Amino acid sequence: MAPLLLALAALVTLPLNALGLPGTWVFLAGASLWKTLDADCPIAWWALGIGFALALVAELLEWTLSSRFTTKYGGSSRAGWGALLGGIVGAVVGVPVPILGSLVGSFVGAFVGALVAEYSVRPDESHAGRVAWGALVGRVVAAAMKVGLGFVVAVLVVASTLFTSR
Repeated sequence: MAPLLLALAALVTLPLNALGLPGTWVFLAGASLWKTLDADCPIAWWALGIGFALALVAELLEWTLSSRFTTKYGGSSRAGWGALLGGIVGAVVGVPVPILGSLVGSFVGAFVGALVAEYSVRPDESHAGRVAWGALVGRVVAAAMKVGLGFVVAVLVVASTLFTSR
């Protein structure tokens, strides 16, 4: 019964990652709470620990990939910081918009942040646009990686219930 309940919880929480919300963290918090409150809970602590570590890696990737892709596309370090800060501001500003607001906001924010920052260093529209495109690509790749790592966390935690001795 535990694997089924956790799989259902994963189906409900993990799609939040695609919307720019903390789905993996919500899943792990719920699983940890269940393990803490129920002595017979078959979830393995080691699986939760690895899950938290992977969730942290996903967050770090989310915050750094946009900046890295910005510099990969020829941008300055200022453009990398612009992409990072723009993504954060965009996600916060987009929160009031239902469903996709924070995700779209973070994409637009990374693009605009990199564009403005790079243009302030090198006033060339074509170059700044290419750099901003790199920031957007990095932000999309980061979101996809975060969703993928969330799936890995869910599979790990659910599998731990099948192989943990009670």
